[in-house]
Amino acid sequence: MSIHDEVTRRRTFAIISHPDAGKTTLTERLLLFGNLIRSAGTVKGKKTGKYATSDWMEIEKQRGISVTSSVMNFPYNDYQVNILDTPGHEDFSEDTYRTLTAVDSVVMIIDATKGIEAQTIKLFKVCRMRGIPIFTFINKLDREGKEPFELMEEIEQVLDIETYPMNWPAGMGKRFLGIFDRYGEQFIKYNGNEEETVIPYAELDSPDYREMTEHASFSTAQEELELLDEAGDDFSREAVLKGKQTPVFFGSALAPFGVQTFFDTFVSMAPAPTPRKSTEGVVSPDNPDFSGFIFKIQANMNPAHRDRVAFLRVCSGKFERGMTVKLARTGKTIKLAQTQQFVASSRDTVEEAFAGDIIGVYDPNAYRIGDTLIEGKGDFEYAELPQFPPELFKKVTAKNVMKSKQFKKGIDQLVQEGAIQLFKHFRSESYILGAVGELQYDVFKYRMKNEYNVEVMLESIGERIPRWLTADKVDESLFDERNLLVRDREDNYLVLFKNEFSLRWFKDNHPDVELIDLFEVNQYESS
Repeated sequence: MSIHDEVTRRRTFAIISHPDAGKTTLTERLLLFGNLIRSAGTVKGKKTGKYATSDWMEIEKQRGISVTSSVMNFPYNDYQVNILDTPGHEDFSEDTYRTLTAVDSVVMIIDATKGIEAQTIKLFKVCRMRGIPIFTFINKLDREGKEPFELMEEIEQVLDIETYPMNWPAGMGKRFLGIFDRYGEQFIKYNGNEEETVIPYAELDSPDYREMTEHASFSTAQEELELLDEAGDDFSREAVLKGKQTPVFFGSALAPFGVQTFFDTFVSMAPAPTPRKSTEGVVSPDNPDFSGFIFKIQANMNPAHRDRVAFLRVCSGKFERGMTVKLARTGKTIKLAQTQQFVASSRDTVEEAFAGDIIGVYDPNAYRIGDTLIEGKGDFEYAELPQFPPELFKKVTAKNVMKSKQFKKGIDQLVQEGAIQLFKHFRSESYILGAVGELQYDVFKYRMKNEYNVEVMLESIGERIPRWLTADKVDESLFDERNLLVRDREDNYLVLFKNEFSLRWFKDNHPDVELIDLFEVNQYESS
């Protein structure tokens, strides 16, 4: 099979949602379709002790949340599927934002009982900004929730995107009868268990289904379908691929119901890998020379071996285990001998991969998030990954000074994963951690203790407003505790302002000092 044929088989997508919308539960169902697991777990685990496969960290099982993106690869029908299950909690949104740079489409899950929630809006905006095709799965139809038309209107008004319902529900909660599959022209009957009855439209007049078709929920759904056919938007795959229209599917991941129909339709419609921008122009996925970029680094996926895995999105050509590539940032060559594909923390050695695939490469402490790996004589880098300024800052020290070596190693490795950022006081060299949310500090403390055997103390210096400085040398006398001067991992100077008043005062009194807002830079570069 040619590289082009292999690339067209790839479907690489992320599943995004607000917490508790059912994202990880849906992922488990898809893993069942790929024959990777025998029974689906849940995020909470409950009394069964069966946890979600994609939640592999111990703290995820304890807290009942996803705190890191998981990668799962499997064949499905004629396709090779790469799923990235992302954290829904806003404190881990930066991990999700970077993950979105490695996918070709997203599945957005909306809870039918709650509608669109705050985190959904944030994630959606990032997808729109990057032009990523969005497929919507409205979950929990087996519960009473908002009416379908209300949900559709909410998507269009709040998210400013055209909708096209691929199926339509007949009732919900206790009145839920099933869904009309507009794409497949069939009715899928809900039986209250994992078995579904598929009825072609032409057979709905059969006496066997009279009780169902005479139900008020069925009649109402038929009337709503007629209204959609007459007044609804036309389906446009071109608009979908441009991120201007979202196909909408109704179902229930937990029941489960409608998931198989959704997935079959999704893989047939979702885009294969597309060309990517680089410093030397656009790189085609079927370019014979291998290239890719690292969007995630994870330490201690196997605690027994204290390993570090860099997650690499293949962007062009064919990867072969043992090949030698160039790290574009340094120009050094690296042999990729230890490579894996994943189902969360479980892994198998991968011998070859193609554009669209996500593989894990052993990191000998050489990689950074955003690094480009290339084969041959190429000399380019893919666009920088977004970095977001922290909002909360805390000083960190080891409880036991005798464990300074483990303390430094743990901080270095966890910071390289990108969830927290490290700064040093310009005078004392003391460590300051920056994070988007409080929960990241809880995870940091837990992992330092359980993976590096170091207990840490965190002292809050509160919410701060970070601004970077352009100068290589700065006048240290301009700064104090209200506008704290620190350096980041790259030795760039920045100031942590205590509040907006301190920031304005500094600008007014020192107009010659240029201050850079990293968030504004990211917005500009992504637009």
